[in-house]
Amino acid sequence: MPTLSIRLLLTTGLALAAMLPPAGRAAAQMAEPGPTLAGVRAKGLLDCSANQGSPGFGVPDSRGEQQGLDPDICRAVAAAVLGPNARIRWTVLTSQARIPALQSGQVDMVARTFTWTHSREVNAGLQFGPVAFYDGQGFVVKKSLGVTKASQLDGASICVTAGSTNELNLADWARTNRFAVHPVVFESNEDTRKAYLSGRCDSYTLDASQLAGFVSSLPKGEHVILPDIISKEPLTPAVRKGDPQWYDIVRWTFFALVLAEELGVTQANLDSMLDSPNPDVRRLLGVSGDHGPAMGLDRRWAYNAIKAVGNYGEIFQRHLGEDSPLGLPRGLNALWNHGGLMYAPPIR
Repeated sequence: MPTLSIRLLLTTGLALAAMLPPAGRAAAQMAEPGPTLAGVRAKGLLDCSANQGSPGFGVPDSRGEQQGLDPDICRAVAAAVLGPNARIRWTVLTSQARIPALQSGQVDMVARTFTWTHSREVNAGLQFGPVAFYDGQGFVVKKSLGVTKASQLDGASICVTAGSTNELNLADWARTNRFAVHPVVFESNEDTRKAYLSGRCDSYTLDASQLAGFVSSLPKGEHVILPDIISKEPLTPAVRKGDPQWYDIVRWTFFALVLAEELGVTQANLDSMLDSPNPDVRRLLGVSGDHGPAMGLDRRWAYNAIKAVGNYGEIFQRHLGEDSPLGLPRGLNALWNHGGLMYAPPIR
């Protein structure tokens, strides 16, 4: 039986060992890559969805590179997986083509104004990550019509895109309110926008944030977005079911962007924050902990993601907020401690 002094020494030694940072203990073993992670590494690039053109969410620039909230989520995942020089292959998809492209493996993930619904997750074999943007469906009309609220659209023709939740929402809204609307359905958002502008429809219905982007490109004051919101549209990146490691990677990369904003970690101060005494910051940036290796990634997976695109708040401001032509308020997309719904579990 050890003496009291020896037992105290043993107890103290164990306590000190538990307090040591992971670097002072044996490093966790790197998790084996699952099928998607292995495939992305073998290709040397991430295959990601692209939008035909939705200001703020995804539009091609003069070089054909996608710019917007959704492309930056893809860039963050690519950097987390492949490092600072990550490459992405963009595949432009219509609303109808998104699900088959993901199911078939044509793309590794979809981040393209994609609404999380029960049927898409349960019946289509997809898994949705955290909500990247909380939205709702609205209507735009020409100011000259004198329409000020959606109830005045009873009997109107309304342009809508096929294969989107907007098509079903419009039918549900009309049925619930006993309105006789006349949907005019088109294959792509671009065709729908052109039809509305040419006068083929009295109104155009789409997620309200995307309508704001659309109206920002038109002559000022000629079109009005009605105040009515008729649905919930949680816009969310999605992956195929059956690869839990890849689901973890996509989900936690987005969480890392949200945590970075909450912790004050930005694209500009990232390197100086490596010396932060804050344990949450140190785990986020891979200074301590084996959270990257647990997913088959480098310890600096989140560092690389933030370095590539900034934190969630920076991405929002750049493409949707005050620094963009859309000028959208954060609203529900503010952090949880600023009145919004953006909330990330801790990395620990």
